[in-house]
Amino acid sequence: MFGYNSLFIRFQDLFNMQTTMLKAKLHRATVTHSELGYEGSCAIDGKVLDFSGIREYEQIQIYNINTGGRFTTYAIRAEEGSGIFSVNGAAARLACQGDLVIICAFATFDEKELENFKPTLVYFDEHNNVTHSSHAIPVQAA
Repeated sequence: MFGYNSLFIRFQDLFNMQTTMLKAKLHRATVTHSELGYEGSCAIDGKVLDFSGIREYEQIQIYNINTGGRFTTYAIRAEEGSGIFSVNGAAARLACQGDLVIICAFATFDEKELENFKPTLVYFDEHNNVTHSSHAIPVQAA
């Protein structure tokens, strides 16, 4: 006879359970350009893309700290070392030069991959210099 745990394991194995997790977060970057006429997307300094693990053409979520707006686009590579965070195309109406944004990328993992998974969190100063990075968000205190 099978116990509850045996059935749960078999259910997971049968359906290959997946969980979507935060893969990378670029915290408090400053928008340097807002280009309505440019072909869509968000251009991000190439060194930042490499450091964070965000791939060119990967889907990203952008959260505008100034307006509270949230939108989806994809990342493209800007000049390495430039500090560029350019919101382009239709998305340029959702973020202006000088706005602070949080940019997140997500990925889907199976249970085995989650055992060792840690996101990459990158933090910026007002000039888009990396101040530090981490693999965990501090516990929020009461």
